[in-house]
Amino acid sequence: MALGVHSEVGRLRRVLVHRPGLEHARLTPSNAADLLFDDVIWVARAKQEHDRFAEVMRERGVEVFEAESLLTEALDQPGVRDWVSGHILSEREVGIKAADRAGEWARSADAELVAEFLIGGITRADVDQDVGLVWESADPTSMLLPPLPNFLFQRDPSCWIYDGVTLNPMTKPARKPETMIMETIYRFHPMFASEGFPFWLGGSDEDWGRCHVEGGDVQPIGNGTVMIGMGERTTPQAVLWIARSLFRAGSASQVLAVLLPKSRSYMHLDTVITMCDRDLVTLFPNVVGGARVWAIRPR
Repeated sequence: MALGVHSEVGRLRRVLVHRPGLEHARLTPSNAADLLFDDVIWVARAKQEHDRFAEVMRERGVEVFEAESLLTEALDQPGVRDWVSGHILSEREVGIKAADRAGEWARSADAELVAEFLIGGITRADVDQDVGLVWESADPTSMLLPPLPNFLFQRDPSCWIYDGVTLNPMTKPARKPETMIMETIYRFHPMFASEGFPFWLGGSDEDWGRCHVEGGDVQPIGNGTVMIGMGERTTPQAVLWIARSLFRAGSASQVLAVLLPKSRSYMHLDTVITMCDRDLVTLFPNVVGGARVWAIRPR
């Protein structure tokens, strides 16, 4: 089955989800805001609700893939742990001395454990030896590698638009590692590596400047058209880059850029308008009614 998303309301055949885990157990009232999460959650109950939701989809014939499991499987492919060490666990992310130790650990530890800690974060207490200034200056609960509680929202770090995908350069630094994890999965997991699909935008080896986008702003509404919100998290630079990539490949013929208030209350386009059927949407009229829209076409 070819990979892609060709409509907001077509039949769902395959879906990528993330089960709540260690990263949510590490949320506290004092760190939740810095991690861009609204509050601490009841992790055991969240896992139960996630499992039931996944089962409901499976009962309807949907193939459900867990992101952490795909990351675990990708880590067992040749060269992937070196790539992870050079990107997610690099000197710029964890410190010069810590990067050496983290690289050794990532190359030798069980893949399932590495995946769990890449998403769940690493505290000083998790590390049993001095790994440099970051470790020395931290208290036992300080995060040497921050957890990624927003990885729960799989629509944001990457999004499929027709027959290709974006690796989203996100606005907030706390969320950027999520995109690198998705890049690990899409570039190296056997299910994706052999497909040869295009990347419309993104990749950790490039500086994307002010091209920022989160997938909650992106809606492939069908018939060659994509609707993208420009608010707190997505910039016009990213919208035009995606549009050009789609047009050059002949994968879309029109992009609708929707200007949203730069407010956390309307963080993404999908918070103010949701397509429910070919001729039915739910919307928040106070925002949608006054939104400015530009239609971008190939010429």
